[in-house]
Amino acid sequence: MNKKNDIFSKVMVALTFIICIGLIAGTTSYKVIKKHNDNLLLVSKKYIIEKTKQCYNDKVCSGNSVSLKNLYEHSYLDRQANPVTKEYYNEASYIVKLEDNTYNFIIVN
Repeated sequence: MNKKNDIFSKVMVALTFIICIGLIAGTTSYKVIKKHNDNLLLVSKKYIIEKTKQCYNDKVCSGNSVSLKNLYEHSYLDRQANPVTKEYYNEASYIVKLEDNTYNFIIVN
């Protein structure tokens, strides 16, 4: 009986070790992938906002908001896709110019 308990203990220790390593690797992978996807979205958003600013500076765009369709029509952007999902942004999505001269990209699904 003592030998069976010894084998059982070793199996349980090994199983516990494997589960702990799996939890650590899974959590770390999730965080790394999430941060990477957030950075991809941030870069895409900043690029679209940069092109919107260029449109305003060239006096082609006016008003408080500019749609992606408007930017496409004036050749400031090619058709843009969400870098994470690989789906094209809806042309009705728009960029709002706020009072403090900052911009906010609103995605319409």
